[in-house]
Amino acid sequence: MDIYVGNLAYATTDEELRELFGRHGAVDAARVVKDRVTGRSKGFGFVEMPNAEEANAAIAAINGSVVDGRPLRVNESRPREDRPPRNRPPRPGTAW
Repeated sequence: MDIYVGNLAYATTDEELRELFGRHGAVDAARVVKDRVTGRSKGFGFVEMPNAEEANAAIAAINGSVVDGRPLRVNESRPREDRPPRNRPPRPGTAW
C-alpha cells in the first residue's frame, strides 16, 4: 500500500520516515519529496508498505500524532490526477 504523509518537518529525512513507519510493520520504501531546484523538503512524503493490515495500523497510529512539533496527516495515497497543460509563456532562454 502506498501511504501519503503530510505536514512533515522540513528536516525530516527518508530514514526517519522509514523508522517511524517501521515500528508498525515492513516498509519497502520511504521518500520525502524534495524541490527539484533547491533540494529542500516540500513537507510531505510517501511510504510503501507491502502488508495492507500493517499499513492500515500504521495510518491509524501515526495520523494526527505530533512529530518534530508538527501534527502529521497520514492516509492512503490517491493516484495523481491528470492536470491540463499550463498556458504560460516560455521562460527567457528556453525554446518551444
